[in-house]
Amino acid sequence: MLRFFKGDPSKYIIKFVSGKIKKKGLGISFYYFDHNSSIFKIPATTIDSNFIFNEVTKNFQSICIQGHLTYRIKDPLKMASLLDFKIYPKDGEYISEDPEKLELRIKNVIQMITRKEIKVLDLEEVLALNTVLADKVFENTPESNLLQEMGIEILSITFNSVTPTPEISKALEADYRESLHRKSDEAIYARRAAAVEQERKIRENELNTQITLEEKKKTLIDLHGNNTIEEAEYLAKAKSLELGVYADLDPRLVLALALKELSGNAQKIGSLTITSEILSSLLKN
Repeated sequence: MLRFFKGDPSKYIIKFVSGKIKKKGLGISFYYFDHNSSIFKIPATTIDSNFIFNEVTKNFQSICIQGHLTYRIKDPLKMASLLDFKIYPKDGEYISEDPEKLELRIKNVIQMITRKEIKVLDLEEVLALNTVLADKVFENTPESNLLQEMGIEILSITFNSVTPTPEISKALEADYRESLHRKSDEAIYARRAAAVEQERKIRENELNTQITLEEKKKTLIDLHGNNTIEEAEYLAKAKSLELGVYADLDPRLVLALALKELSGNAQKIGSLTITSEILSSLLKN
């Protein structure tokens, strides 16, 4: 019976007649006979797939990797020769389970590449190199012969999470918490030490300031004392010079001069007593 097939633009359609390719292309439509025609439908768009890998690191620690990959079938004819993508023309459903197996095969290849990278790393390195590890796996996918034979191109690989077993995770969390406590204690000790050091510097500065003030005070006292002594010496010398004029005079003359000086300031003197002894000393030869 002659029938009509309308292709999906997102699928690469191949029409086989008696085992030979008669038509092929994206979303093509055509008439066909049931008894001698086979139609293959191969995805032409990108395909996203999630995966979970359980692996073991170099130091024998189990980890779980959850990720995402994007791929496309870049050679539909090669894929059609390896897997059965034949469909029922009426409803477009695949006849075999091969299309579902394709995704599993791709994941197995990605897992083998991932395992090769992980087995040379310790647990700590794997946890620290999450993004870098995904990039390395992606870079190695073009070297896979199986992917090349199937005409598969990997467009991206992302590791969403890399986690150890719950027991190891708890141990790492405990170790990390202890590390944070140590850092917190070290920070507190550092602040205390800094405060003590700062207090010591303040006290040292205060002491140095006090010493400087005392030294300046001592210098001032010494200077004041020296000035006082020099002043007294100068005054004594001046007085000595002043009185030296009278050294060779007759005492009576000196007394007479003193009385004369007193008489010149009589208005300032309230009372003055001149004894007979003073007068007699002036009258003596």
